[in-house]
Amino acid sequence: MKKIIALFLLNSIVGFAQNPDEKQLAAIYKSALTESKCYNWLDHLSNVVGSRLSGSEGAQKAVAYTKLQMESSEAFDKVYLQEVMVPKWVRGEKEIGYFLDGKKKTAVPVCALGGSIATPKAGITAEIIEVQSLEELKALGTDKIKGKIIFFNRPMEASKIETFHSYFEAGDQRRAGAKEASKYGAVGAIVRSLTLRLDDFPHTGWMGYGDIPESQYIPAAAISTNGAELLSKTLKNNPKLLFHFKQSCRKEADVLSYNVVGEIKGSEHPEKVMVVGGHLDSWDLADGSHDDGAGCVQSMEVANIFKNIGFKPKNTLRVVLFMNEENGGRGGQKYQELALKNNENHIFAMESDSGGFAPRGFSLQSDAVNFKKITAWKNLFEPYYVHVFSEGHAGSDIEPLTSSKIVKAGLLPDPQRYFDYHHAQNDTFDAVNKRELELGAATMTSLIYLIDTYGIE
Repeated sequence: MKKIIALFLLNSIVGFAQNPDEKQLAAIYKSALTESKCYNWLDHLSNVVGSRLSGSEGAQKAVAYTKLQMESSEAFDKVYLQEVMVPKWVRGEKEIGYFLDGKKKTAVPVCALGGSIATPKAGITAEIIEVQSLEELKALGTDKIKGKIIFFNRPMEASKIETFHSYFEAGDQRRAGAKEASKYGAVGAIVRSLTLRLDDFPHTGWMGYGDIPESQYIPAAAISTNGAELLSKTLKNNPKLLFHFKQSCRKEADVLSYNVVGEIKGSEHPEKVMVVGGHLDSWDLADGSHDDGAGCVQSMEVANIFKNIGFKPKNTLRVVLFMNEENGGRGGQKYQELALKNNENHIFAMESDSGGFAPRGFSLQSDAVNFKKITAWKNLFEPYYVHVFSEGHAGSDIEPLTSSKIVKAGLLPDPQRYFDYHHAQNDTFDAVNKRELELGAATMTSLIYLIDTYGIE
């Protein structure tokens, strides 16, 4: 305790001799924690607009709401929409799942995976086989798989501190499990939810059938982790267990939607563009407060903070709320298409799409020279407990963006709780902490300020 008090006193004394960047970051964080609008924006986006799956009424309401808030904020020189055609997938009635152990019927929580086809109206009932990987599936072959349901039950690896690594490693069974199982004659796929927590929430997410014929498509559903544990345990005692699931999801024709863009024209270099954003669409099971309502309102807050502290960026700054990240990525692709058409020069892009938790740093995509330049600013962020500057993926929506020389950054919040909520019905407003959300917005704004002030090499 004495060390903490001493550190606090030292920081207070040092504060009297701050350099201009330290002062500016202090002003940014103060504005975020005392004058921010992002939490109220998220409240409305989550609790009034609700879920925002691409092509849905909720997605269109979200476009209208965020555009109005940007226009009303007086932080932008102009606000506009970018048209983008998006897929429309509809979940339909609530899914049903259970297994039959002799005469005993045990219900388990399931939900259709995004992009899946429906089961027949009466559902599917068949023997179920548990596998841990696509390789194990292949080893079983057609003779053992044909006519059965495949149960992919590989958990996310709990030993990894970086939970996103665990997610991507375990995610192949969700993304491609149904496609691969269908090649061996399976009639359905059940996939363990991608979360480290044991609970009763099935987690959806996008899956695909690749280039296999539509006649070979099979329905795929996620099962909650508690359900997966119980099913696996029961299968060990009765390998002839029957599983039943029913879902009525469907794909409809593409519909028109929009990216929402707010722009502040650069005072010195308007031809150089910086982008900050998140994705406005969410899955349909909940309101998507962490994924990615948080990233959208944090990006909007960047412009609000600059207005509050009287900072006018030298380079053009765009806040972009991308549509359709969850099941197609067409918003990011459309933004890049228009950037190329207009011959725009993007020097920096940042995305927040890892939840509204306490910020810890950035994942950077850049050359060695700019990576060294940015990591040299680490000491400016350490007083705010932001210390991770690593090389890695910056964000799905900004991934397509190219320019002659561009640096990309993804906000890295604390990752330990994100997959408790990711793509599940508990990704709701009450799961977001106001202060952590605001700190994330301040951290994003701080890096944008530094990029704007010192440029890239």
